Amino acid sequence: MKILLVAVNAKYIHSNLAVYSLKAYAEKAAGIPKPGVGRQPFAGKIEIAEYTINQYADDILRQLYEKQPDLIAFSCYIWNIETVTRLIREFHKLKPNVPVWVGGPEVSYRAKELLAEFPQITGVMMGEGEQIFANLVRAYSESERQEWDRADLRTVRGIVYRNGTDILETPPEAELNMDQLPFIYQDMEQFENRIVYYESSRGCPFSCSYCLSSVEKRMRFRSLELVKRELQFFLDHRVPQVKLVDRTFNCDKNRALELWRYLLEHDNGVTNFHFEIAADLITEEQIAVIRRMRPGLIQLEIGVQSTNPPTIAEIRRITDLGKIKTVVSEIHAGRNVHQHLDLIAGLPYEDLRQFRQSFNEVYAMEPDQLQLGFLKILSGSYMEEQKERYGLVCREEPPYEVLYTKWMSYDDLCVLKRVEAVLEIYYNSGQFRNTMKCLIREFETPYDCYEALGNFYEAAKPNGEKHSRLTRYLLLLAFIKQIGKGMEEERAAIYRELLTLDVYLRENSKTRPEFAADLSPYKQATYAFYRQEAQTREALPDYKAYNDKQLIKMTHLEYFSYDLPAFIEEGRITKEPMRMLFDYQNRSPLNQEARTKLYRGFGMEEL
Repeated sequence: MKILLVAVNAKYIHSNLAVYSLKAYAEKAAGIPKPGVGRQPFAGKIEIAEYTINQYADDILRQLYEKQPDLIAFSCYIWNIETVTRLIREFHKLKPNVPVWVGGPEVSYRAKELLAEFPQITGVMMGEGEQIFANLVRAYSESERQEWDRADLRTVRGIVYRNGTDILETPPEAELNMDQLPFIYQDMEQFENRIVYYESSRGCPFSCSYCLSSVEKRMRFRSLELVKRELQFFLDHRVPQVKLVDRTFNCDKNRALELWRYLLEHDNGVTNFHFEIAADLITEEQIAVIRRMRPGLIQLEIGVQSTNPPTIAEIRRITDLGKIKTVVSEIHAGRNVHQHLDLIAGLPYEDLRQFRQSFNEVYAMEPDQLQLGFLKILSGSYMEEQKERYGLVCREEPPYEVLYTKWMSYDDLCVLKRVEAVLEIYYNSGQFRNTMKCLIREFETPYDCYEALGNFYEAAKPNGEKHSRLTRYLLLLAFIKQIGKGMEEERAAIYRELLTLDVYLRENSKTRPEFAADLSPYKQATYAFYRQEAQTREALPDYKAYNDKQLIKMTHLEYFSYDLPAFIEEGRITKEPMRMLFDYQNRSPLNQEARTKLYRGFGMEEL
């Protein structure tokens, strides 16, 4: 008997923790006959097949068919459900006698509706799937030599399944002890160049109305010593990044503190750990530990969602905005942790004016990334129950994104879509950091800058085409010229230099941007600099194996006419020639910018 677990991920770099956990748990449980029943151990094979939504459905279908499974099960989410149901329809035509099962958050709360819509689906595993899947495997393996439709599914708890023309539902399965879940990672080669996901707890202490995590009211934790051993496995294998999928990692303050201390003490200098936290639960003791961490050891994702008090109350969040601002600021001051803050557009009691306020307040916290998301109405959530009261209309197809509410019109949301697009390009990419820091000062608020930029950018791509990175610099310069009509020449010139700075901070571009100054007058000075550096190794001590010509190729020396630090930090325009050296072998672990040295006259200082 061959069972195939199928995951269709959003991107290749993602891996599907769910299917690996189902497989590991079922294989652990399958060899043990159920006490008092005398069932035979499962003698079949469970395989995993991972794909992405960007692959051709025909290619996936062909590969699924070629694997010749006896039973197939799909992991379902809002981002893949359309692809999955399309595959199921076609796969059933090719293998009509193979049972097709589905599970995951996208199907757990509308199982009967799904079975009515898709007669090709045999059944739905609802909620936590490990024990359910293990019991399914056992039930089918017992009837392996019989017809599949004779498999006794009545004893499998937590499923909705088809029995002839009837759709039946069994009682819910009991929750697992988290320590019962096997550690899925053994051979790390199969996860090379992919994000590794890890789960140390399930459930969420909060009741946010738009989220399915609030459905499970009880928190369950994997034991601390077990978590430490498993985190050490990632450290020993020097895994580049581990993302913990715990909904609120720091809901148990002492537990979070102990695990962060463990990572601090066992840091391997390479691995990055991503945590989703509630910033207003962070303690001073935790901040002190975080301050001591290597830059890049951890990164934090913080869901603010809104700063509008009526909105926060209506979506049933408990938030201390003042504490969030303080914590984010204190962590930011340490310059060693990437912070990712979230906002959601389309929430109740928040119109465009109030969202503008939320945006500006979160932007002022200076996150490394500001994620602007749009409300999605998930089956089983409290938000779905309140759609009529909110005048909330969403798309019929996944991801069920909001179209309008009583407070936010579709026109308003279209404005925010344009803001989201340029926020991703010009802020979250980190490629325009200095230019954008200065540009928002030309507007009343940061939001006003991004709204104007969004409108400009939309007009510049009438057919929706994607622009190259260099073109995005040129478009930003065109925008600056448009909003700065009448802008004094010095101010316009300094923006060109800022754009040049941002280009070379991220890459050693040998194609000179057209807005950058002509460096030919400084050619001899540049050669002289590198000849001296090849002798002294004062600025580039890590390049001792290279001569002056190699240094020229591996690094970059840029000449500016203005005091850029003064303009970036204070908005002060001062004509002061300076040179900046860009070291690409030594980059910031937080934003990947080259290390720089700024030369003023005969002095030198860190920028």
